[in-house]
Amino acid sequence: MSTTDNTDRPPNCVRVAAVGDVHIDENVLGRFRPALQRIGDKADVLLLAGDLTRHGTGDEARSVVTEFGGLSVPVVAVLGNHDYHSDAQDEVTKILEDGGITVLERTGVVIDCFGIRLGIAGAKGFGGGFAGRCGSEFGEPEMKAFIRHTRVISEELGAALNGLDCDVRVALTHYSPTPETLLGEPLEIYPFLGSYLLGEVVDAVCPELAVHGHAHAGTERGVTPGGVHVRNVAHPVIKQAYSVYQISGPDGATA
Repeated sequence: MSTTDNTDRPPNCVRVAAVGDVHIDENVLGRFRPALQRIGDKADVLLLAGDLTRHGTGDEARSVVTEFGGLSVPVVAVLGNHDYHSDAQDEVTKILEDGGITVLERTGVVIDCFGIRLGIAGAKGFGGGFAGRCGSEFGEPEMKAFIRHTRVISEELGAALNGLDCDVRVALTHYSPTPETLLGEPLEIYPFLGSYLLGEVVDAVCPELAVHGHAHAGTERGVTPGGVHVRNVAHPVIKQAYSVYQISGPDGATA
């Protein structure tokens, strides 16, 4: 995949726009579109960090395509818990992909951003909590299944990240890989907002950036225990159509 031409862009960097938790249905169509019309002037790619719909229906997915499809930059998404609510996640995914939006689930994609190969690996993720205050695969089968689900997703996300043939990497999830971007949320619900298992696989590969949503009352900026930059781009947190993060070329830094 390639981005459109833009002679005004800063040299030797990738500009990653991102937003999550847009919760689109027909009643909010047009809320984001005006700000997206000239997104190519500011960004090379747009990441959607899950909860694209309100209830995960096909009609809502078509509204997402109306709002976020046909832009001047590639759009890459993961689904969130809301997008699974109606048990129609396969239909939602097909509608989004037919509309030109790449949907990742423990998979990756590489985008050519003016000679810099940007690799994005994505997964919804899941909960379980963070070091010292987390669930484990012990006890009742329901608890073991809960944490096992997170572990499998995390391991497969890590494999997708590690398998990218690219210059810079981004991890895209809905659930958080660090408690730092959950600050502002009640501590009691941290186990339902993310997992240290996601953070471990992110730290094992060390992408230049990790992006997530889900935590509406959280904090935009944080890091994993291993020092990877994490950004919570839930719309109620960033309070704009998208935020843009600059990643320098190989061995560069995140802004």
